[in-house]
This record gives sequence, structure tokens and C-alpha cells, in this order.
Amino acid sequence: IVSDEGYGANEYIETEKPLVIVTGPGPGSGKLATCLSQLYHDYREGVKSGYAKFETFPIWNLPLKHPVNVAYEAATADIKDFNLIDPFHLESYDRKAVNYNRDVEIFPVLKRILEKITGGESFYKSPTDMGVNRAGFAITDDGLTSTAAKQEIIRRYFRYQCEYVMGFADKETVQRVELFIRDFNFEPEHRSVVEPARQAAKDAQEANKGNEGIYCGAAIALKDGTIVTGNNSPLMHAASSLILHAIKHLAEIPNKIKLLPSHITDSVKRANSGL
Repeated sequence: IVSDEGYGANEYIETEKPLVIVTGPGPGSGKLATCLSQLYHDYREGVKSGYAKFETFPIWNLPLKHPVNVAYEAATADIKDFNLIDPFHLESYDRKAVNYNRDVEIFPVLKRILEKITGGESFYKSPTDMGVNRAGFAITDDGLTSTAAKQEIIRRYFRYQCEYVMGFADKETVQRVELFIRDFNFEPEHRSVVEPARQAAKDAQEANKGNEGIYCGAAIALKDGTIVTGNNSPLMHAASSLILHAIKHLAEIPNKIKLLPSHITDSVKRANSGL
């Protein structure tokens, strides 16, 4: 790997600034490999460059089971990431730090690679050392932050439920997030829009307002605490209906006034059925 046939085979990216940021669309997109390739080329040219990464989650100086860190596990349940105490950091500094499985598992290999590239001792003693993360110090209200994190766990639960039905996620992913919810002794219904959305679907069914026997509801909580709902129809999805209802509420437009004129909705119907 650390040779002209390995990292050396990758094209060297010419840079001019002393600090270079490498970004990517998500995990496994090649950020680390790109950086290590650059380091290899730099050291061959006598440039003693370094490598560090911005690591927002998990937050290393929050407790392992803090809702914010559990929310990260919920966000990555589909790729089965999990948090743990960084054993290398604990051994080197006698201090607990939270990291996640992939970073901890690869660290011994990464440490050897860095030492081979630089020709000296690794400048990192633990995977936590590699991360630049000040997020934990920015929390001024832990109670509010924890509440928001729990809401995010519920949101992820419903997202995975939807992806499971659509065939994009497996049952195990849904079950993992269910366990997170149980660990904190709350329910999906603790998200304020859940019950109103379900009721909107029931009301649509009773009024026969769905589409082809399918009845969906959606709800949103506005800044003033008002919860606005919508349901599906032959013309639009429940979420689209919800947006129109929210606009009418915020603009104080009476319900009897249609936001979209009939000639617009008629043209949409023709486009949906005739094209």
C-alpha cells in the first residue's frame, strides 16, 4: 500500500494553500485514501504534511450513552456503526473518549501506514487524537440538546420504517433504532406530530379522501405550536397538501378559499394522467 504501486499510483493533487480540506458525500467515499495518497507524495518531495479530520459525531467528550451520541448510532444504523470507548485513548491518556467502531478497528493499520509514510513515530496515539471536534463545548443547554437528540432518534425510526417498506432498509435496522427508543423509555408517539398525522389518515379514510384506497396523513408543528395536517388525494401527496395548509394558516387565508385555482389543478391532473 505504501509504495509507488500503492498510494504512489494515485495522481498527486497540486495545492497552493497551507491548509487543504478534503470533502466527500459520505462514509466510504475515499476521503482518507485521498489524504494518505497526498501525504505519501508530499513526504517523497520532502514536504512534512499532516492529516486530521473534522469528526462531528460521535462527540468524544460526551457520555457514551448521551442522547446525542445515540442519535449518531441511529443515523448510521443502516451501516451498523456503533459507539464505544476508545481503548487506545484510554491506554495512552487514562481518559475516556467516545469513538465509533470503524475508526477504532482501522486505527492500528492506519498508525502503521502513517509511520511508514513519515519514517517516524505516528503523531497520533488514538483515533480520537485524529479528530477535530469542539461540538461538545458548544452545548449550553444539555437538557434541550438531549430532547432534540431524542426527537432525532424518533425521526430516524420513522425514516427507516418507510425505507423498510420500500425495500431500501432491512428489518434489523428498524429493530436497532427501536432498541434505542426503549433504552430512553420513550415512545415514537413522543414526537408531537405523530398522532395528528395518524389521525389525518383516519379522517381521510372516513371521508374517502385518499387515492385508490390508500390513505396517508402528514403533520407539521409550526413555530407558534400549531400543528397543521394534510392528507393524500388523487392530485397530491399528503406532504404536498400539508405545505399548502401550512401556508394558508401562516397567511391567515380562510379554509374556504382555494390556494390553487381550479385551472391550475386541472392542468396538473391532465399532466399526471395524460402524459
